Amino acid sequence: MIRIKQILLTILTVPLLAGCDFISNTFKYKDTTKVFMETLIKEDYNKCVDLMAMDYEIARNTNVDTMKLGLANFRKLIVDNWGTDLEYSLMKSEKKFSTVESENTPPNTTLVLVEFSNIKDFGVLQVLFDDKSKKILNIKTLDVKGPIPSMTIFWLFGLIAICIPIFNIYVIRQIKHSDLNKKWIKYIAIIFLNVPAITYAAVNGLSFNLLNFQILFGFSFGYMGYLNSYWTFGIPLGGLYWFWKLKQRKDEVLESESTVDQNVETEPTYDNLKPMAE
Repeated sequence: MIRIKQILLTILTVPLLAGCDFISNTFKYKDTTKVFMETLIKEDYNKCVDLMAMDYEIARNTNVDTMKLGLANFRKLIVDNWGTDLEYSLMKSEKKFSTVESENTPPNTTLVLVEFSNIKDFGVLQVLFDDKSKKILNIKTLDVKGPIPSMTIFWLFGLIAICIPIFNIYVIRQIKHSDLNKKWIKYIAIIFLNVPAITYAAVNGLSFNLLNFQILFGFSFGYMGYLNSYWTFGIPLGGLYWFWKLKQRKDEVLESESTVDQNVETEPTYDNLKPMAE
């Protein structure tokens, strides 16, 4: 029994530690990308080469002079489209595992997306990192350039989205304190039946999805760069139904109590009657 517990603990611990390393590396990669881009803009191509994983198998035969020429062209692309004064923010990092070999990330690598912006426009960098050296294997811009969106409407929409889980939790608490049977079925309905979904994305605006279920008490949220910033909430069908049922049940009880009170008031009482004189 003790050995089984040790095995289970190991199974749980290894993925947890691996996940911590992945998260830690992700933020290091974002910082490295920022340093690389700032160095590139300053035209210090030697330092840029030092930040690249030249010892990785697929990069060993790369000609350094050819690489510097490519870096100069890459710099021109960035400066011509976005200028030299840029801000950087992490969007996401991932390791792709697919049955289609061409879609996999190479062994011991991580793919990182970093958003960069000036005061008007933003773009997206796709950077492939070597996990062993923590250096860059490949960097390029995605076909993304757009004006920086106003975030005022985004945050206002968020206030509406947050109301959905608050409402669902309120209904769950009402069910908990009620005399209903099989309460767990009602809880599941409230948690899962949040559909259709309405989304507001900072870049793409408002959208509607008829079959998008929001199971996290009715909403989801993303805030990783302008392109990945969104609020989504589902119409709380389960919560609305059971809110209506509870209100209907409460009204029936109140109506029943009112009827009983009226009957009591109309019944004659004999406690205070005096005997008639003979």
